[in-house]
Amino acid sequence: MSATPMQHWFEGNREPDGGENGASQFSWPQPGEESQAGLLSVVLIGPDPLRRAELARAIEQYGVSELREFSSYPPSLAEVPRLLEVQHDVIVIDLDSDLEYALELVESIDSNGAATTMVYSGHSDPDLLVRCMRAGAREFLTLPLVAKPLAEAFERAAARRPAVRVVRKPSGRLLVFMGAKGGAGATMLAANFAVALAQEPNQRTLLIDMDLPLGDAALSLGIVSEYSTINALQAASRLDGDHLRKLLARHSSGLFVLGAPGRFMQYQANSEGIDKLMAVARQEFENVVVDVGSRLDLAGTALFRESNAIYLVTQAGIPELRNSNRLISEYFSGAGPRLQIVLNRFEPRALGVSEEHITKALTRPAQWKIPNDYAAVRDMQINAAPLALTQTAIAQLVRRMARAAIGGQAEPAPKKRGFGLFG
Repeated sequence: MSATPMQHWFEGNREPDGGENGASQFSWPQPGEESQAGLLSVVLIGPDPLRRAELARAIEQYGVSELREFSSYPPSLAEVPRLLEVQHDVIVIDLDSDLEYALELVESIDSNGAATTMVYSGHSDPDLLVRCMRAGAREFLTLPLVAKPLAEAFERAAARRPAVRVVRKPSGRLLVFMGAKGGAGATMLAANFAVALAQEPNQRTLLIDMDLPLGDAALSLGIVSEYSTINALQAASRLDGDHLRKLLARHSSGLFVLGAPGRFMQYQANSEGIDKLMAVARQEFENVVVDVGSRLDLAGTALFRESNAIYLVTQAGIPELRNSNRLISEYFSGAGPRLQIVLNRFEPRALGVSEEHITKALTRPAQWKIPNDYAAVRDMQINAAPLALTQTAIAQLVRRMARAAIGGQAEPAPKKRGFGLFG
């Protein structure tokens, strides 16, 4: 397997001992490793070897636990989270080699980690200082270096360091909805499931429409956005949390949405782009709900490989059951817990086949049976009002699905009404 640009960057920037630029080689700890008590862990990013060497010598004299040097900027802002996997106290960046990219790098580091970001330059332009502060830089070092300001900058960085290291949050859940056949109801359920998750405490949720180019997950919620999933995929090589957030729309329920484009756009996404989008989304949200429609071409992506649950939405009709049987046999024959079958528009008394035959066709029982309520679904389609926010039977079941997905207390199933004088 060939190395990624980020791997080349990490490997290619470890200077040999006694190199021409005077840089020293330091050991690279694994994520979660701690620095020596009381001393700062520092990263120095500087494409100019002479200027970087000058700063490295000054930093070493100040006294640090670790100093890591990089002779180039990261290949893209999308790789900043990888840089921050190891928790550093200070990141020092050369401005003059590429000012605009350096400022973007400062902003990305500031928004993704707790490290103090410092910049250094041969210029002391007040306007440049203001731009750096706005990007998130906490200290501005002017070359040639003066010992006292440098020492004071590191003293302030030491004071800012939290007493307890912040552990990077784990990746959010990836929850995928797939229809056994067009019109099975996967989009309606994905949208309402996502809205239900967004209503739960501390469950920031993103709904992504991957049923491209004609998906209507956003439309079902009454959302018209300037940006779409295609915009995110086109920017995959430089996609990070900041960039993704700029592309999202927000529903009144608190749900964030990345929908399909409002106009027809022919676009063929590659697996790397899809995987990158999912990875960035899962770093930003506790739950990422994805509507893939009936797209089997996505089976080789993270959507299938890394999902916490895949909800296969089907109905009790012969075509849907036949498709479901083939899909389960091809992609889910291992009978793993990730697959959950959702029988939509379920009407026990009106079925043309028995529940026993449905289970046999699916090779396993359906975990969820969504009752048929044509009027409620039609009202959602007309008014773009999520069913998950109502008290309908569909809403109660969707909320139970959502709470089960996050390991919470499921909403109790509605009691069946018995016969009696008063109903």
